[in-house]
Amino acid sequence: MRLAVIPARGGSKRIPRKNIRPFCGRPMIAWSIEAALQSGCFQQVVVSTDDDEIADVARAWGAGVPFKRPGTLADDHTATLPVVTHAIEWYHHHGDTPTHICCVYATAPFIRSEDLQTGFSLLEREGCDYVFPVTSYPFPVQRAIRITQDGRVEMFNPEHFYTRSQDLEEAYHDAGQFYWGLSEAWLKKRPIFSPVATPLVLPRYRVQDIDTLEDWERAERMFEALREK
Repeated sequence: MRLAVIPARGGSKRIPRKNIRPFCGRPMIAWSIEAALQSGCFQQVVVSTDDDEIADVARAWGAGVPFKRPGTLADDHTATLPVVTHAIEWYHHHGDTPTHICCVYATAPFIRSEDLQTGFSLLEREGCDYVFPVTSYPFPVQRAIRITQDGRVEMFNPEHFYTRSQDLEEAYHDAGQFYWGLSEAWLKKRPIFSPVATPLVLPRYRVQDIDTLEDWERAERMFEALREK
């Protein structure tokens, strides 16, 4: 069985009720649910939550909520791996055996069903444990600077002060949308950011981290611009 797990706890702090806050006309989580359902990749799309209101919204948009996530996996410090592992183990306990699991973030409105399809194809073709989308940094990370305690600046890598940007290796970061993985990899808690993973490269205009209200406003403007195109 191929399973989509959408983690969505209720206690978000920086943007309260972030998972179900309206984003471009619908609850934020609805965009992730819709992409997962439309991809045709999954036998089941479920939301892992500790929150009754989020569960109701998830069901209204077509996701299943077959279990309630325990509070021990719903605090500010809970990582993705144990949440997905909990979902897999719940299915094992109830007689099902998920083979391929995709963790889909609830706050990823730029996710596309075709990217989920491509990710699954890569997972099968490449013989890896995980596939997840990445995008490139717009500026060379080797030339990054920090602001010191006395209000001055210094480079993280001063040896690259005179290196031309085009001569520096391109760097990428997690797009924060989804992670395809084999059940065994999730259960054994193999690290995702490692040689066992294959990247799916996305253009930067389809990636936006949403952690602050400023991020939210920027994301809505980008999203509307893409829909108009």
